[in-house]
Amino acid sequence: MGRGRVELKRIENKINRQVTFPKRRNGLLKKAYELSVLCDAEVALIIFSSRGKLYEFGSAGTTKTLERYQHCCYNAQDSNGALSETQSWYQEMSKLKAKFEALQRTQRHLLGEDLGPLSVKELQQLEKQLECSLSLARQRKTQLMMEQVEELRRKERQLGDINRQLKRKLDAEGSNSNNYRAMQQITWAAGTVVDEGAAAYHMQQQQQQHPNHSAAMDCEPTLQIGYPHQFAAPDQAANNIPRSSGPGGENNFMLGWVL
Repeated sequence: MGRGRVELKRIENKINRQVTFPKRRNGLLKKAYELSVLCDAEVALIIFSSRGKLYEFGSAGTTKTLERYQHCCYNAQDSNGALSETQSWYQEMSKLKAKFEALQRTQRHLLGEDLGPLSVKELQQLEKQLECSLSLARQRKTQLMMEQVEELRRKERQLGDINRQLKRKLDAEGSNSNNYRAMQQITWAAGTVVDEGAAAYHMQQQQQQHPNHSAAMDCEPTLQIGYPHQFAAPDQAANNIPRSSGPGGENNFMLGWVL
């Protein structure tokens, strides 16, 4: 009779478990070796007993096989990550493209183009959007105009202040100029009075020092130019000309037309 099928479960008897482990281990190592030889496969086998003892087999070396395994796993992960990222970017691009097309349609509708496929409800919504946009544009225009008016008023006030300052400055300069002219006139008048006084004083001193000379000067004939003040009219000049003769009997008066 053949052997019956053994049920795979943990052997509860510790002794039986310890006896079964080396048999199964050796058979597994033998199968791994046969697989590597018969099929030219790179096989690595690592076994830890219940006590923590290590048993290993590697057709090309356990370390080399493990490095190759890690390299293949990492490359697979990178490939899967790159593929996933590519798919994510493709989905994002599809969403953006659909959004862009929707915005283009909305823009054409706002410009009054491609209105044929729209229903009455969609046209009403479009009308509300246009009215809202127009209201916002008007509000913004009014705000800008008010800001410009306020700016012009501010500049007007500044120019008014500058104008008043310049006017006060000109008034002050004009007052200073008038004061300067008045001082010049006073100084000139004072100088004239002083000169006249000095001349009179000098003449008085000469008269006191030379009385005879002063009398002689009074007796000397004088030369008069122009018409005398007692002439009433030019036609009376010939009859009313006063005459005085000097020591030599000569007339000392010159007619008014003689220069």
